[in-house]
Amino acid sequence: MVELDQVKINFDHTGLWVLNIALAIIMFGVALGITLDDFKQLLKAPKLLMVGVVTQFVLLPFLTYILIIMIKPQPSIALGMFMVAACPGGNISNFMTHLAKGNTALSVSLTAFATLLAVIMTPFNFQFYGGLYQPTGQLLHLVELHFFDLFKLVVLILGIPLVLGMYYRRKNESGARRLSKFLKPFSIVVFGFIVVLAFARNMDVFNLYIHRVFVLTVTHNFIAFVLGFMVAHLFNLSLQNRKTITLETGIQNSGLGLLLIFTFFDGLGGMAIITAFWGIWHIISGLVIASLWARKT
Repeated sequence: MVELDQVKINFDHTGLWVLNIALAIIMFGVALGITLDDFKQLLKAPKLLMVGVVTQFVLLPFLTYILIIMIKPQPSIALGMFMVAACPGGNISNFMTHLAKGNTALSVSLTAFATLLAVIMTPFNFQFYGGLYQPTGQLLHLVELHFFDLFKLVVLILGIPLVLGMYYRRKNESGARRLSKFLKPFSIVVFGFIVVLAFARNMDVFNLYIHRVFVLTVTHNFIAFVLGFMVAHLFNLSLQNRKTITLETGIQNSGLGLLLIFTFFDGLGGMAIITAFWGIWHIISGLVIASLWARKT
């Protein structure tokens, strides 16, 4: 399996810039539906905030590290798993929480709060656990990835669009609502088109190696969902809030992960394949879980 660490995914600079812009627009569109009151309400419920933050930014990266130590995957695959675990929750979790009859307001608030924290926590967790595990630490050393470089990109893609979107909503709420209805589906379609195009250009690579990450991705994602549900259960949260925490933990912003991989690791094979497949799989698994919950009162 050593050859997988040398495989590079073909993705040109033009596509990378479009991916940057698409992710920033998606975040801006999400921010159009967020107000300062969302943060205030979350701060008034410290237990919900703590559970949501701890499961995403403390327990999931730690359990990912334990899983990697146990199964010892290829270094590039392990680095991709660290990347996924370090990313904040994806905004598609808001839709799935609504479908599952969870606490949609909590989901939106947690997504916004996690996005703010991700500016610091995503670079920190990725660097910390990636450096802690020796095989991935060697890969990080080869590319000379620095915390500040990662930090700057996350600020540009997540932090600034979040602040600008919230500011625009505060100044023009009706305009923000109208723009959000168009912007979110449009940007997601553009982002999806880019990912599909990347798959099409590298179909031979994916066909050759996808079987090596399939079980691992499904297992990793399953652990994330179970972690969210169990921690919420241990803190005696309501079923509605358990659904929300579960989906927030199991749905990760894999688009951000792919962007970081293409920017800093030149599309390193194992990283890109497992992160891209996670981006597909968590939609399938999330929809299945949300649909099952939606059928129950």
